[in-house]
Amino acid sequence: MNASTNCQCPCGETRFTARRPALMRIYCHCTICQSFNQAPFADISVFKAAHVQMPDPERVEFRALRPPPAVQRGTCVACGKPAIEMLRIVVLPKLILIPSANIGDAAFKPPVSMHAFYDTRVADADDDLPKYSGYWSSQLHFGRELLSAMLARKRA
Repeated sequence: MNASTNCQCPCGETRFTARRPALMRIYCHCTICQSFNQAPFADISVFKAAHVQMPDPERVEFRALRPPPAVQRGTCVACGKPAIEMLRIVVLPKLILIPSANIGDAAFKPPVSMHAFYDTRVADADDDLPKYSGYWSSQLHFGRELLSAMLARKRA
């Protein structure tokens, strides 16, 4: 596997680099992700912020779509498509969420581990992944998957 991979928005104007593979990958069906991604769900890969070289700040427009602004969602200023997101949860390191399609090297994308906010899905998913509904259940399982991935990375 390469030591890093190039990432970019769909038009290629917003570019950045991931220096380590993602910690985890999920499908999120929340209405905010549906709206932001203009899709039935978001396929997102989660990285520690320290492992991502951020894009030029002039290439991305960040905004919070729901208070509190734990997630800053960034779109490319050229094409308006999702580029990168920043997630800050008080007890965890800063995280970067990247639409999985924006990641150049497939080896940097782990297998999808779960569906979150499945209760707000637009269509049923035909797979064997765990499906969590509601805010608390989705958040709890996201946190558990994230902590498990972070601990596994430390041991490796």
